[in-house]
Amino acid sequence: MPLLKEWNIGDHGRAAIWKVEEPEAFFLERTGLSSDIANEKRRMEHLAGRFLLKHLQEDFPLHTIIKDEHGKPSLPDKEWYFSISHSWPYIAAVIDPVDEAGIDIQTWNDKIARIKHKYLSEEEQEMLVHDIQYFTLAWCAKESAYKWHGKDGVEFIEELPIVYFSRNLDINIYFQLNKMPQMIFIKSFMTPEFACTYVDNVQDWAIY
Repeated sequence: MPLLKEWNIGDHGRAAIWKVEEPEAFFLERTGLSSDIANEKRRMEHLAGRFLLKHLQEDFPLHTIIKDEHGKPSLPDKEWYFSISHSWPYIAAVIDPVDEAGIDIQTWNDKIARIKHKYLSEEEQEMLVHDIQYFTLAWCAKESAYKWHGKDGVEFIEELPIVYFSRNLDINIYFQLNKMPQMIFIKSFMTPEFACTYVDNVQDWAIY
């Protein structure tokens, strides 16, 4: 069973990472879902992400997942908050019964570093010591924060600025789009295959 990692987040959240090695029938059988996504790999990612939600919570109501007005998958009654990410063949998911969630996973590739100017300011690149792997980690962190927020139209440089980065891979993003500014505390880890980040905690953080 290619469950790579499973862990707690905060007081209520659970997260896991799965490496897809099974045939499509494995996920169809265990989720009871079907998909009309034409691309086989995207269809597998979709089904595997739903499977991972059910792994984290056996009675997770997969059949009631809808997309909200921003295109974010959610449950109508907010019984669970959740986030799914995939970077083939890896799938990451987090669920939380109380708080919004955000997670992102990215296999290593040069493209993320080549477009760094689209999501990192010059100051952020300096903070990340111009390290290509840290650039990927920062991309994941901002994606995690974006998924946590769950609304369209967020500018990654202007509205998701990284204000703290530590060598133990903690990342803080100062978020000002909600009524009260907030600090998003991101936890991260890296493996030889991928980088993964997730929202660990969010606090109101007005600066006067």
